[in-house]
Amino acid sequence: MIRKILMLVLMIVSTVFYATADSYTPRKREFRGAWIQCVNGQFIGMSTQKMQQTLSYQLDELQKDGVNAIFFQVRAECDALYKSDLEPWSRFLTGKQGQAPSPYWDPLQWMIDQCHSRGMELHAWLNPYRAKTKTTSALASNHVAMRHPGSVFAYDGLFILNPGQPSNRDYIIKVVNDIVTRYDIDGIHMDDYFYPYPVAGLQIPDDREFKQYNNGITDRADWRRDNVNVFIKECGESIHKIKPWVKFGVSPFGIYRNKRAGVEVGSNTNGTQNYDDLYADILLWVNNGWVDYSVPQLYWQIGHKAADYKTLIEWWGRYASKRPLFIGEDVERTVKFADIDNPNINQMPAKFALHQQQPYVQGTVLWYAKAAVDNVGNYGTMLRNNYWRYPALQPRMPFIDSKAPKKPKKLAVVWTNDGPVLFWTNPKAKKWGDEVTKSVVYRFKKGEKINLDDPSKIVGITAETMLRLPYDGGKQKYTYVVTSLDRLSNESKGAKKKVRL
Repeated sequence: MIRKILMLVLMIVSTVFYATADSYTPRKREFRGAWIQCVNGQFIGMSTQKMQQTLSYQLDELQKDGVNAIFFQVRAECDALYKSDLEPWSRFLTGKQGQAPSPYWDPLQWMIDQCHSRGMELHAWLNPYRAKTKTTSALASNHVAMRHPGSVFAYDGLFILNPGQPSNRDYIIKVVNDIVTRYDIDGIHMDDYFYPYPVAGLQIPDDREFKQYNNGITDRADWRRDNVNVFIKECGESIHKIKPWVKFGVSPFGIYRNKRAGVEVGSNTNGTQNYDDLYADILLWVNNGWVDYSVPQLYWQIGHKAADYKTLIEWWGRYASKRPLFIGEDVERTVKFADIDNPNINQMPAKFALHQQQPYVQGTVLWYAKAAVDNVGNYGTMLRNNYWRYPALQPRMPFIDSKAPKKPKKLAVVWTNDGPVLFWTNPKAKKWGDEVTKSVVYRFKKGEKINLDDPSKIVGITAETMLRLPYDGGKQKYTYVVTSLDRLSNESKGAKKKVRL
């Protein structure tokens, strides 16, 4: 009897959960990202083959979940998960800093190839100033802290590249430029670590730098913010000078400033602040166009006493809308806490409802990828069956490029041993903004109106110029429409082809 009651309760909860999710209308354009980090040590001790297998599995599952962008951590502590002549191989890859992987491979290049083959963007994720984590006990001889000990300061077990030294700013940008030049990445991504998170009783040792490089700024907090401001501005400009299409984004801590006396632009929260504690003036970067997108880390639950999720998503939507705004979501915390209005379900439906209600929120980034892959709290299943059940194009960034490429040519259906295949030819490009990187394929039944704004009609977003078609004895007529996408996801007009399948 008890078992029957429990089964009935589970059926009711599941029905409510899915009914709520089904009311969500997927968007045609939406950033759907996931962070794959190395700093937690998940790859240490893995062979090359095992790590590739692990990442392949994660990417396959994330693709099924609807993810269209990966943030891959390639620089955790002035090290490298890629071939670099500037910084040592990461211990988070091989177990020993400076030791190359064996058998040799380049994880960043491999991830670029794997993501692009799945229609995903790859953003190289760097920690700009952190030079040593708390768990690292030995640095390679070519590490920046070994070559230039005076460039870093110690703080709570960390080494930090001193933001007060202009040479450090130049050094980080040199590292970024090296990656942008040599790799076909879609973005450079930096997280919330600028000046270190404050620890009671510890002072940042920058007296000498403040005296030498204050540039007439008398307030030390303003000077620290200016150091980071100049770095962000120069870094973004440098990236776009090399490759204008590479996106530059930041994922700041979830609170900009707490609202209190004398603070005009602050949220009704009580916690660590980007502006006052980390010296990161993210709103200045957004409003001045120094970054191409922002991903505030809203890892708390709805109803959190110090940092309520609803309060914060509404605040960021109101104040950070001059550049595409994506929300950093904590998968595990989302499914851990019950919905305030319906304790029988977790907070995933309520959070996605808030996303849809905010006109300037254009996407989500999952913290962290493995939690979604492991389907914690049924999160991954809900993505693939409901919220992200249709493919999505990336949000447009017209401030970089707004012109759409020309449409595909020479659509033809060829019958092969494996059945019918739709082929097409990409238009030729005269400059980078015209280059076609992917195509979108839509399918409409006989009599259906051609509506390219309906994501449910997308059957594929592919880097190839072909798509295998399902065949059922020629019983049904369809119209296939193929469009071209450039590097910034500007979409061309459609080319049509009718076929009986």
